[in-house]
Amino acid sequence: RFLAGREALLCKHEAALTKIRGVEEEVHAKLQIIKEQHEVAIQQLSEALKEKTRENKRLRSSFDTLKELNDTLKKQLSDISEQNKKIEAQSRKVQARLENLQRKHEFLIIQKSKEASHAAQEHKPIRPEKVTAVSKTCKVPLNLHVYDLLTLLMDWISDQHLSKLMPEDGKENIFTSTGTLSSNRSYTQEKCIKILPLVAEQLQWMPFVNPNLHMHVVKFIYWAIRQLDGGTQHTTMISTMRRLGEDLFKGISPKGNQYVSPEHAADLKHKTATFFKSGSLPLRVISTLIIIKTVTQADYLAQAFDTLCMDLKTDEGKALFLDYQAVPVILSHIKISSKGLLSNAIDSLLQMTTESKFLHQFLEACSSESFFRTCSVLLRNSKLDIQVLEKLSILLQKLSKIKSNKKMFELFTIHLMIQELQRTTHPEHAFLCINLNSILFNLGLTKGHPLASNLNTKK
Repeated sequence: RFLAGREALLCKHEAALTKIRGVEEEVHAKLQIIKEQHEVAIQQLSEALKEKTRENKRLRSSFDTLKELNDTLKKQLSDISEQNKKIEAQSRKVQARLENLQRKHEFLIIQKSKEASHAAQEHKPIRPEKVTAVSKTCKVPLNLHVYDLLTLLMDWISDQHLSKLMPEDGKENIFTSTGTLSSNRSYTQEKCIKILPLVAEQLQWMPFVNPNLHMHVVKFIYWAIRQLDGGTQHTTMISTMRRLGEDLFKGISPKGNQYVSPEHAADLKHKTATFFKSGSLPLRVISTLIIIKTVTQADYLAQAFDTLCMDLKTDEGKALFLDYQAVPVILSHIKISSKGLLSNAIDSLLQMTTESKFLHQFLEACSSESFFRTCSVLLRNSKLDIQVLEKLSILLQKLSKIKSNKKMFELFTIHLMIQELQRTTHPEHAFLCINLNSILFNLGLTKGHPLASNLNTKK
């Protein structure tokens, strides 16, 4: 029995060992398979890494090439910029030289005409007893009645032709079926370009002419310059217009006494033709508008705007401003690049918004695309001074009361800019906030009284 039990126990141990041996072989087989799979995966990843390394090298090479090319282009751009600066400097020098030559040419023409008139007078057989009488009456190179006739003609041309400027809304209709309107405008501009230098030369004789005739000459100059708005001007024309503005600003004194008798020479030394500083309001206003239109010197322009603001405080000044359709003249200086004159230009327009019988006519003159386009450009500038913004808001608030202007606000998206300003303006600027709310209320974009809206905003 004992042996039989031992034998049975051995058999069990043998069976268990057999099972263990089978499991061990199975585990070894699986380990071998996993090892092979691991080696295959390592090999694949190694190849992928090598491929990525090669691609990275190619990209680095391409980047280096692009960097070299970029450096080359930068160098070329720098060289071209330097050349451009040199060319611009040369261009300015040539421009100045051209203006000097033009002035010299005009001076030589005047000098030759004077010499020719002297020569003609010397060859004329004049009796000695008449020399004194001629010298006393010959104060100007032409008969005084000729100036009377010329000023009458200038008035006629100014009132009937030059003062009829093309309206802004009619720009798209310039080319009619026959082309008449376009050709007439070009013809008028061509004649103005030819006649302005001649009129500028005649200004030099104004000290010798009846002061009552000065207004007619200056008015003709103003409307001729306004006819050139939007037209192509030659360099010499710009120089002539600038010289006209400077002469009107400084006034004109008699130069030389070749046409004046010795008895009257002393009197004429104190006789100066004044325009910008004239005591006559109509002459002063129109001279100021010409200076604002033509002169580029900031100190001249600042004085001109100050004088205009003073003159616009009177009803006569307001009437003249509207008669001369002066809003576009002021608009040319309402731009962010004219920082020093921007506030002065808007001040002159604000003088026209004071309660008077001319207010509605002025607002109608401002209800144009050019005015709203100018305001839109200003409002888009984030660095606009708060005082300028307040002044501009006064103009827009009064214009928003005219129902037909709503389409102008929408056309140039001014209503959206006003809404953004209303949202971002600090409550400390109460005056600006009230004007912005009033504009939105007039445009139907807010409900309730604008002052109440402003108080609610503060709360």
